[in-house]
Amino acid sequence: MSKYLLNKFLYTIDRDPELVERYREDPAGTVAWWEQEMANEILNCAVAEKSTWLAFTDDERKALREQDHVALFGLGAHPFLTLTLFIAMFERDHDPLEYQKAYGRVLQQHYTLPYPDIAT
Repeated sequence: MSKYLLNKFLYTIDRDPELVERYREDPAGTVAWWEQEMANEILNCAVAEKSTWLAFTDDERKALREQDHVALFGLGAHPFLTLTLFIAMFERDHDPLEYQKAYGRVLQQHYTLPYPDIAT
């Protein structure tokens, strides 16, 4: 399991409006493409600089494909990254702040203190 890779996915998708829409419309395809093409790129370095070993676990892939912020939180994804990305994808389908409140309620139903470790 790599909290770093989960957070890197959420971070890079959230910063590109085209990728936000792609992930909203085709989560499974976006996750597969990103893992194949982007997971091993080293951010803010020359394009030629790549790693070779980073990959999602089956549980991480499933949570990302299903856009399951509760499972992602349990796997160590930072809640700020999931919230900001999911707001970009889903807030438009709800009244103001409705999505954010629902996001928090669902997490509250599944987790109590101490929360899962989100440190990378």
